[in-house]
Amino acid sequence: MNSTIHANRQIAQLWFAAFNAHQLEDLLHLYHPEAFHYSPKLKINQPTTNGLIKGRAALQAWWQDAFNRLPSLQYTVVKLTVDEEQVFMEYIRKVDNEADLKVGEVLEIENGLIVSSRVYHG
Repeated sequence: MNSTIHANRQIAQLWFAAFNAHQLEDLLHLYHPEAFHYSPKLKINQPTTNGLIKGRAALQAWWQDAFNRLPSLQYTVVKLTVDEEQVFMEYIRKVDNEADLKVGEVLEIENGLIVSSRVYHG
């Protein structure tokens, strides 16, 4: 495995660790300051965004809201598919008293930072 693929896999693993621990600062440090994030949940919960936000401040507000609303929120990794430019993550979203949700998410990575992430719900 080349070093870039290894580094990108490590970013994904750190992403899951930070998210599941609800360690917002650790999660944000994995992103470029001007990173884009798209999520169908954003589209529902913040319709004015049309599902797309940009920058660490917007990411921080979005995830802090999610952690506040869903204190039991956890992701269980199903599979990571990694190459030199991106990681495709398959995981199960788990929240108490809600049905499990299958999720796919693509992280685009440049120079060791996530520059874009896009969530897909199944």
